[in-house]
Amino acid sequence: MPDDVRVPASVRIGSVTVAPATVLAPMAGVTDTVFRRFIRNASVFSAEPGHPASIDAQITNQQSGCGLIMTEFTSADGLSRMRESRRKRYLTFYDDEHPISAQLFGSNPQTLAEAARIVQETGFDMVDLNLGCPAKRVVSCNGGSGLLRDLPLIGKIFETVRTAVTIPFTVKFRLGWNDNHIVCVPLARLAEECGLNAVALHARTREQGYAGQARWEHIAEVKDAVKIPVIGNGDVRTPEDAGALVAKTGCDAVMIGRAAPANPWIFRQIAQYTATGHYDTPTAQDRYRMIRTYFEMLLAEALPEAPGKMKQFASWFTHGVPGGAALRKAIYEAKTGETILDAVEVFFAKGAGTCSNGEIMTEPGRAPVPEEFFLVEN
Repeated sequence: MPDDVRVPASVRIGSVTVAPATVLAPMAGVTDTVFRRFIRNASVFSAEPGHPASIDAQITNQQSGCGLIMTEFTSADGLSRMRESRRKRYLTFYDDEHPISAQLFGSNPQTLAEAARIVQETGFDMVDLNLGCPAKRVVSCNGGSGLLRDLPLIGKIFETVRTAVTIPFTVKFRLGWNDNHIVCVPLARLAEECGLNAVALHARTREQGYAGQARWEHIAEVKDAVKIPVIGNGDVRTPEDAGALVAKTGCDAVMIGRAAPANPWIFRQIAQYTATGHYDTPTAQDRYRMIRTYFEMLLAEALPEAPGKMKQFASWFTHGVPGGAALRKAIYEAKTGETILDAVEVFFAKGAGTCSNGEIMTEPGRAPVPEEFFLVEN
């Protein structure tokens, strides 16, 4: 595999080493502590039967292939107002999630600074500012990508938050509000001038949402414009895409968002592809262990929303597998987490969607998981 298409082995973001240089993007409704640990343990539920590893084992970033994980975005206004006991629900993480970054959104510099201090005191390794979310409810409050129309205010936020915390401070942003207002290069330069430690660019405008193709050439422009690390994001669905993004832009790290819920193995596959030029595809047994593991992790947290989360993720986990519609139907109709697990057992006990060699069959002509299955990538 040529050197120019390798995902970097590591990237230094302030005082934190991210190794390998891959990042799980913050996603609303997805990247809670269960999913983050699920991604970190991807190598465990892909182990052969009888493998000594277990879900309780300490899995390194190198083993999982994911160097940095990020929280769902959290409102700075809400965080600064809520009681400490409620904050724990939004900022819960476990020791095996390090390094981990907490993402905040908001538009008031002082409020964001106070929220960043809370993040630092809670023990997060980094804090990130969301300037990318295109959701109307966020933009209407001048948060997320809504701030892209006000670079002076962004500069004030950068300065105020940077003064408030000592942990690495980063920002994730889009190209601009629309094609007539592309601000990614001046914004990246502003971040560097204000002492931020890295920038992540989702190479679409707010107006695009998730439509069309990510324009990687702008990531290359940002990389040429600043000396701090640049993380590339947008349309990375396969290990080959990750290598191509690095080759075409020179970015220092690759961020994976909506592909991860559909293919939790993608970080491990990128690491394999970087090292050898090829990667493993999951078998039906891998998929069974993956679904079972995630659902059991949800139930172990004893969250009231666990059955709903299980139904949500069933769409991603079974898409493109023959007979998957029947499993989804059984899961959607189930009333409890235990009956959902029973449906999974019955489906895989029948060998549904499996070739004679144990690999997963996919329906001819089926595309990757469609956009409508995904929630907002922050």
